[in-house]
Amino acid sequence: MAILGYIAGLIVAIAFAVLVIYLVKVLRQTERTMTNVADTLEGLEKQMEGITVETTALLNKTNKLAEDINEKSTKLNTVVDGVKSIGDSVKDFTDSIRHVSDSVHQAVEENKETTAQAVKWSTVAMNLFKKDKSK
Repeated sequence: MAILGYIAGLIVAIAFAVLVIYLVKVLRQTERTMTNVADTLEGLEKQMEGITVETTALLNKTNKLAEDINEKSTKLNTVVDGVKSIGDSVKDFTDSIRHVSDSVHQAVEENKETTAQAVKWSTVAMNLFKKDKSK
């Protein structure tokens, strides 16, 4: 029976050695993986620094562009107000002409008969003048 105890101890020792060997292999692979992850994270950190610098520059350019657009928009508003004033002046002028035209039309309508009689009398006067001149 003692031999069985030695054989069992030897089997346990061999199994433990195999387990340690596989454990060492797994830990080495894990170390390589962790090194690769660390290298990748360092590269990513460097890229992020570059992206941050470019993003800051882009943000500054965007802010300058927004300020420029605001300035030009303010200037354009002044031009639009001027054009609106011209449009209002033209409208007022057109309304004045329409008012004068309506007044003339109303006066013509009111004096239609008088004008017709004046035309008839002037025609008669011209005919008399022509007859008198021809004699």
